[in-house]
Order: sequence, then C-alpha cells, then structure tokens
Amino acid sequence: MTAQSSKTVLSLDSEAVFSLKDGINFKKSPDDGKCYIIYKENGELKACKNQCKHQGGLFIKDIEDLDGRTVQCTKHYWKLNVSTMQYVNPPDSFTQDELDVVMTDEGGLQLVEVIVWDPWLADPQDPQELQEGEVTVTYLTHACMELQLGGKKMIFDPWLTGPAFARGWWLLHEPPADSMERLCMADLIYISHMHSDHLSYPTLKSLSATRPDVPIYVGDTSRPVFWMLEKRQVQLTNINVVPFGIWQNIDEHLRFMILKDEVHPVLDTCIIVEYKGHMILNTVDCTRPNYGRLPHNVDLMMSDFAGGASGFPMTFSGGKYTESWKADFIKNERKKLMNYKAQLVKSLQPKIYCPFAGYFVEAHPSDRYIKETNTKNKAEELNALIKKSAPGITTWTPKPGAVLDLALALMSPSRKAITDPPSGTNIYKDSWDFDLYVDELNRAITAEIFKHKSWIQFYYIWAGFKNYNLVVRVIETDEDFIPIDNGYNYLVDFMDLSFPTQRPTREHPYEEVSMATTPAHLYTIKYTALNLRRIKTIIVEQEHSMLQICHKGGR
Repeated sequence: MTAQSSKTVLSLDSEAVFSLKDGINFKKSPDDGKCYIIYKENGELKACKNQCKHQGGLFIKDIEDLDGRTVQCTKHYWKLNVSTMQYVNPPDSFTQDELDVVMTDEGGLQLVEVIVWDPWLADPQDPQELQEGEVTVTYLTHACMELQLGGKKMIFDPWLTGPAFARGWWLLHEPPADSMERLCMADLIYISHMHSDHLSYPTLKSLSATRPDVPIYVGDTSRPVFWMLEKRQVQLTNINVVPFGIWQNIDEHLRFMILKDEVHPVLDTCIIVEYKGHMILNTVDCTRPNYGRLPHNVDLMMSDFAGGASGFPMTFSGGKYTESWKADFIKNERKKLMNYKAQLVKSLQPKIYCPFAGYFVEAHPSDRYIKETNTKNKAEELNALIKKSAPGITTWTPKPGAVLDLALALMSPSRKAITDPPSGTNIYKDSWDFDLYVDELNRAITAEIFKHKSWIQFYYIWAGFKNYNLVVRVIETDEDFIPIDNGYNYLVDFMDLSFPTQRPTREHPYEEVSMATTPAHLYTIKYTALNLRRIKTIIVEQEHSMLQICHKGGR
C-alpha cells in the first residue's frame, strides 16, 4: 500500500515571488521558523529544505562558488548544487529531495512536501495478551539482541567476536559464553547495514562454518550489504534482500518491516518487529529513520546513543585544532546527540526504551590517544534525561545476558520484568585477542603489489577520485608521527589525479596526512585509497585509524 498525502510548508505572496533573484534564495517560514532554499533560473523555480542530508546541518552560501548554484553545510561543509539537487562534496553521493513548487492564481507560490503514508499501518493487528516468557529480549553485546517471539528466535546485528573497522573498535561488553551457539540456533537474523560493527565478518565466518543456511534478512539498499561476502570467504547461502516498507510474514503471529534512513538511504536501515500486534522498533544507527516518520507508542524502542563513531576531530592537529578546542567540540557534539535522542524518544512515547549499539572501545594500544579523547555518551545519562522529560517511559540500561520479559513489563512497570546476569558475571571485557586479527592485516603487506614502487599510484588511479580541487601530502611516520628517514612522502593532486613533486601554483585546499606505518597501519593507507572512490572526506576525517592531519594555512 503506497498512499500518500501532502502539506504546504511555505507560502509566498506575489510580491515576495517577484523579489526572488536569479540563483539561490533563502526563505524562512513565519509559522514554524523552518528554512527553505528556492533556486531561480530562466524563470524556472526549484526548492528544497535547508537541511543537509548528512547530519541535518543548515546550508549557507558557498563563497567559493562563482556561479551562484552551490550551498555549503555549516556542520561538516558538505556542498549541494541546488540547480541539480546533487551533492558535489562529496561527489556522487546523495540527491536532495525536492519540494513541489505550486504557483497560485494570484501570482504567489506554495512549497509542498509530499508525505508518504505510514506503511506499518497496512493490515493493522490488534494487540493480543502475552503470556509470561512468550516474548523476551536478551542483550548480548553492542547492537546484538536476541528476541524470543513465541516459537521463533530472531537476532539483530551479531558482532560477537573480533574487531570492527580494521582493528579500530573492539567490544566493550563480554558477550554471554553461549552467544555463538545462540546465533547458530536463530530462526532468522537481521543485519541493518554494512558497517563492520553490525556486519561482523569474524562472527559470520564462524556462523557459516556451522550453519550456512540460516535465514538472514537485509534491506534493499543501493549499496549491497554483502558486497564483500565472497572475498571474505564467508559462505552464507540464505541471504534475503527485502523491499522497504513491506511486511514480511514469518508465521501466523510474527512479521517484520525494514525501513530506510533519510540521511543515509544508500546504507542505513531500521526495523519494526511485530508479534501478536505488539511492536518493537529498532532504529539502530539511523540519523533520520524513515524520513522522521515512525510508529508511536510501540512496546519497546531501541536506538544507538554513544556518538564517537568518527575520528574527527581527534585525528586533526595544527591551526584551531588544539586539545581544548577538540574537547569542547566533542562535548558539544555529544550533548546535541543526547538531546536529539531524548527528544526523539519523548516524541514517540514508547512504553520501554533501551539504548544500545554504542558499547565499543578503542582497545588497541596504538589507539590510546583516541580512546582517551573520544569521550562517548553513557546509556545511564541518556536514560536519566529521558526519565526527567518523559517520566512515563520505562528505561532499560542493558547488561550482557540480561533478559527483558515483555509481558511482565507491560503488565506493571513495578513488576520484576528484567532479569540481570548472575552476580559475579564479567560485564566488561578485560582482554582482546589482538594478535589473531592484527596478524591477518599484517599478512596483507606480503601481497605482490607492494613489491612494486608504483603501488601507491596504482591504488589512487584505480579508485578514480579526481576532478576535485584538493591536494594532499602523505607522510610515512613512526607511531609517534615522526617522519621516517627515506619513508614515503608524496603529493596527490586530485584535480587531475597526478603526483607532482611540488604543490601546484593555483589556489587549492591542502592537507597533510601523517601515517604511522607499522605493518597493521599499511592496511589503513590502502583503506584510504580505496575509499576515495566514494567520499572525499574519508581522507580528512578518517575513521578509527592513527592519522594526524596538519592544516597549513588553507590555500
């Protein structure tokens, strides 16, 4: 069912329309204060919300744009060409959603937003009474939950072993000892997206060796969740790619629906699980799930909470990037995330809320600086904020192995609905098998390509990122970021993808990347080159790796 409605978000009278200049016009609604962009060219009008798709920042005029077609986000400096509604920094990424421009008989105009009908309302089910033990939710670790739904077991995002993001993240919580056995016994698994703290190849490799035919469900994102499956030697034979916004019926009482994220539609998804009319909403890492339209009053809601996923600004130095500036920036970003999550939960009014998908740590010794500076939100603090603003919502801060009985929780909040792990259970991991996984990265440097001096140029050319006014110098260093004698020190000009010996004479943004090159870090250099294909900022906001970037005066 695909019913939809529309609403007028901004109205201009004929005088205001006449005053619109060619190029970019910023307008604010007097009703709710929301901002919009109207682009005029040859009498034709285009319009969109003044909201960046990356993380919702406001756009301003791009002072570097001489054609008057581009706006720049004030949050992370993404750029949007309003004449085409295409993002140009990073290139080949998102398309901005347009508003309909409707001219009135009086010469005015209305900006109209099309609102898609809430798909979960298709074939509504009345809630039935649940028996004690019929629906339980067991927290395993990070974003991994086990749902017992009548006679079926469903598991979310199993990351049970090994690191994520090369060796950047490690599990903070110790999973229950039988977690892998639970995974192998699941009736179905949902994987929200391809980030390796949700799509864990070490975990799935173990699963494939025991039960390769377990049903796995993923959303139909344009960037396939399992695009690297075969290269990782993971043999899973029952992967189901399902369309968004359609109920998937598992049995008489159980169904689920996958929804996509507005900000990262090519990547992120979330899920609604319904059993006997009782809904569980898991928004995972979505920034704006399902365009901000989500079911209200669900029985249980789960979401991320921690922040700290990006290496920015910890990996930057020089210029304004002092330790105090970085601390203030991180504090403000975490506060904004905390308030956003609390407001979202308050607006949706779930009966129970559980923060998860944020229990990771930069445990490897080489990442000690990032671990010390990259402070994260605490689940307890978010739950306290929610209880203050919405005291009627029950909150749950999970521990590994803790079980929530949904029937008991719905009967009476005062009843003992949560069973915590036994006293003495090891909640936090105190050791990680670094060598097993780092050694695998180290073995990459024996590849044939690294025997040839031209391997760096080969990677950048293969990645194909060019026609962008950016010059980067990469400097090989030790782990203290001291340049290595006779180490790599080269320039890349992404305007024409050349490797000059000196910086070009034209005006250009310039960055220096100091790269530690112990064997494991050679993987990071390769990772940077590979990802230039999809996003420019990966090289200046590299996630979870030992990078320092020194600003040298901008132009």
